[in-house]
Amino acid sequence: MTNWLTVSDEVRAAVAVNRPVVALESTLIAHGLPWPTNLETARESEAAVRAAGAVPATIAVLDGTPTVGLSAAQLELLARAPGVRKASRRDLGAAVALKQHAATTVSATMALAHAAGVRVFATGGLGGAHREGEAFDISADLAELARTPVLVVCAGAKSILHLPRTLEILETLGVPVVGYGTDAFPAFYVRDHAPALPVSARVDSPADAAALFAAHVRMGGAGAVLAQPCPAEVAVPAVEFDSWLTEAARAASAAGVTGAKVTPFLLARLADLSGGRTLVANRALIVANARLAAEVAARLEA
Repeated sequence: MTNWLTVSDEVRAAVAVNRPVVALESTLIAHGLPWPTNLETARESEAAVRAAGAVPATIAVLDGTPTVGLSAAQLELLARAPGVRKASRRDLGAAVALKQHAATTVSATMALAHAAGVRVFATGGLGGAHREGEAFDISADLAELARTPVLVVCAGAKSILHLPRTLEILETLGVPVVGYGTDAFPAFYVRDHAPALPVSARVDSPADAAALFAAHVRMGGAGAVLAQPCPAEVAVPAVEFDSWLTEAARAASAAGVTGAKVTPFLLARLADLSGGRTLVANRALIVANARLAAEVAARLEA
């Protein structure tokens, strides 16, 4: 591990003896979910990882220090603190140099997890290519998957994105997109997305997922996506979601929201329009992904 990275004693000890560890991102805490749902979801995710026999390692930058394995007090600080920076990999240097608090996106979390020796990471949904009108707005998550050997367990990409374009970019970058118990790429909290988009491979057990990722890395590959559908009991029907998204996008345009602020704005507006249903689904899929990530991490060989 590098000397610019602070790693909790528990995570450091687990990595040293090849005990399974699961990285967890912090953007959902500071930007993706409102208080107190953000802290409750973070705690539930860590509990789900522990229940499956792994060590949770929530990642953030605190006062300019990249930190892997937040304490309970640090989790609450991040959930409550105003003005926390949203940091992709590009922003890590600035957050460190300016001694800021920063919540890490998928790309930044992958980079810091890898630096700490953590190979499996659970999140809600990937970033990706935005829809028409923002054709050049492409998440750094996709490029990070092409260069950093971390398995990202998620519920596909966020439903607000252009999913076919996102998958095409991942194919071009050589990133496997593996469906867990599904042949179709999940669409975050929308379960019945149409048309169905095929994944590059399917697995039906944590052992098979671990074996596929290990083979990919062994042959020179970098990151991979393991995508499982949102739990059916809380998933949002596509017709309702599309209606809400149209209204949310119109509001974002009217407010002049652009860049990194678009996704948090849309997610917050969707929560309002759905009467909180998207929040319930988001929370459920985040915890389910944390549990699956721990099961896969436990089956990865040294």
